[in-house]
Formats: sequence, C-alpha cells, structure tokens
Amino acid sequence: MGFRGLAGFAALAVALALGYGAYAPDNVEKWVPAAGAAAHRAHDMLLGGRERAPAPAPASADANAATARVSVAATKRMDYPITLDGLGQAQAYNTVTVRTRVDGQIEKIAFDEGQMVKAGDLLAQIDARPFQAAFDQAKAKQAQDQANLANAKLDLQRYATLAKQSFATQQQLDTQNALVTQLIAQIAADAAAIDATQVQLDYTTIRAPISGRVGFRLVDEGNIVNAAQQTGIVTIAQLQPIAVVFTAPEDDIWRINAAMARGAPQVEVRTSDGDRLLATGKLTVVDNQVDIPSGSIRLKAEFENKDNALWPGLAVATRLMVDVAKNALVVPDRAIQRGPDGMFAYVVDDQNRAAVRPVTISHEDQDVAVVDKGLNDGDRVVTVGQYGLQPGARVSIDAPASAGS
Repeated sequence: MGFRGLAGFAALAVALALGYGAYAPDNVEKWVPAAGAAAHRAHDMLLGGRERAPAPAPASADANAATARVSVAATKRMDYPITLDGLGQAQAYNTVTVRTRVDGQIEKIAFDEGQMVKAGDLLAQIDARPFQAAFDQAKAKQAQDQANLANAKLDLQRYATLAKQSFATQQQLDTQNALVTQLIAQIAADAAAIDATQVQLDYTTIRAPISGRVGFRLVDEGNIVNAAQQTGIVTIAQLQPIAVVFTAPEDDIWRINAAMARGAPQVEVRTSDGDRLLATGKLTVVDNQVDIPSGSIRLKAEFENKDNALWPGLAVATRLMVDVAKNALVVPDRAIQRGPDGMFAYVVDDQNRAAVRPVTISHEDQDVAVVDKGLNDGDRVVTVGQYGLQPGARVSIDAPASAGS
C-alpha cells in the first residue's frame, strides 16, 4: 500500500471517530478520556448546542388533585313535626242503598246517575193509587165510627135521664155507657189505621235520606219492586265530609292515644306515591283493639273534601302528626349518607375542605332529618356531589349555603 493509501485510511478513521464522538460523546469520554472534551464539543456543534433538560420535579398532590364541585346547605333549628306514615283508603262518610218499603210499580225515576242530591230530594215515585185507596177507606171508617159515637152519647144521656125517673134500668144505662166507651176506642183505632195507611202512602214517594252523590241506577221505570227484595234503587255516598281508614304500628299506640288526649291530631293525605297533597283533616277514631295478625291498629280520619279530591275506594298515603320536636337541629335528608359504620355527613369547613362527621338522627322524612349528634348549628353539609368525595378533599361550592332544603 502506498503513502496515499495510508493517508486516506487514516483520514477515514479520524472522520468515523469524530462522527461517533458527536453521536455518543459519553462513550468516547469513557473509552478515551483525553478525547472526551472534543467529543462533547462536536456533539454540541452538530446538534445545535442544546443542553440536556433536567428531569421534571414531581408535582405536589394538591396541584394535581381535582377539585370536587358540590352543593351545600346549612343546618338550622326549627320545630319539627313528628309524624307516622301509613297507607289507607278513602271511604264515604255514610253510604246508603235506597230501597223501597212498599210493593208497587215504579212510575218515575227522578234523578240522573252521578248527580249530587240533598237530603229530602225526590228519587223515585211508586204507583200510589192502592195506598191512596186504603188511606181513604181508613178515613171513611173513622167518620162512620165518629157518627156512631155521637149517637151513642145521645142515647147515653137519654138513658141517664130515664134512669133517674125509674123509666130505664141501671143495666140499660151501664150497657149504653160501655157502648160509648167502645166507640171511643174504635175511633182511636181508626186514627191509628189512618196513620198506618198514611205512612204506606208516603213510602210511595222515595226521597234521599242523606246528602251525597248517587251512583248507577239499579232499577228502571216500569219495574215492579217490593220491600222484600235486596236490590235497591240507587246508592248514595256522602262525600262531604269523607273518611279515610288507615293503619299504624301497634308500637305507636301510646303516641296516638297521647295525641288524641291533647285534641284531634292533624292528618295529611297524599297520593299513593306521596307526591301530591290531597287534603288535610283530623283523626277522629282509634279502633278498640289491635289487629293481632298484622300487629297494627286501625284509625279513621275525617276530611271536609270540598274539592272532592278524595273519592271512596281511593288508595292514599297518610301522615299522622303525633308530636312536635321543639327547636330541633335539622338538615336536608339528602345530606345524610349510609355507610358500613353507620350514618354520616360531609361537612365543609372555612377552607372549603370536606370532612366526614358520623351523625345520629332521631327522625327523618323525604325532605329533612333531625340530627341528635354529630353536627352543630350553622355547619355546612354537602347535599349534592358526595359521590367520589374523599375526606380532606378541597371542594368548589356551586350553590350558596342555605338553611333550606
């Protein structure tokens, strides 16, 4: 190999070394320490002089943690009504099946189905001619007996005069006196017969015994009815007032009796799903015994029902107020959470951090809960956004704290 060949090979080796040094200056510095500085300079010149970026410092947990958005409400003091919830059924305050009390043919139906009637209104008319004839006959019999009585009294006066003059015997006088007495009794019987026939005649006119709403007509005009048949003419249901019969657990009978002793307690009636209030009334009757199979006591409440919101047979939800907890600490019911260790609530402090508070409640309904232990006046409790919330987490309040639900 000539001089030129050796010089070219040496130049190629130097170029390769410089190239590898520019690509991996750390390895060059490790193998040939004297060439390390040159390799780093070549690396910086070829790659634009960029410095190696330091490793990023770990961010703090607070900087990376997401802020939970919640709604809160403040606890407050109020008089809380203690109630017993149950299920019941509306019943007509009075229900009457109108029947005939005499036999005969119906000449007229004087009501429309579903009509509201008042006590004394005409409902039906039965053919009254047979009863009118019997009444007239009784009146005529009375007139006949009155005439006989008048004549007998005149004869009695004559016999009394003749007896004084010894022209009539005492026996004749006594017999005439007995006849007068007998005719007086007969006239009394005639008066009773007239009253009886008058009653029968009056029964041919059928009137409403109570005020209420009539149902379907059970018999049509032209039909023959009799007093012995069980099928009536129509039924009348009294809707104003109306009653609701419901039940309560037997363990609450002492509360119910105590409330009744203070006066008729208030009863609210809602739709069966509890969404809409139908009426407010008062408890009137507590049954005289507990139903042993169900362990409940039957109750009856009365409602004015002026708007006819309650209807016989309607299934309803009831709420009986038996007492009032004075100055009780209450929170919205949705703030109370259930966990494996019992009930708790999330409380937001002044730094907008959430903390868990175990709580004890004595009463609750679908709106509020009465807290006996665990919370203080004015505490801000989380009502929306508890899911995924951790103790100590920072929160963002999207609604102002309020005492309402």
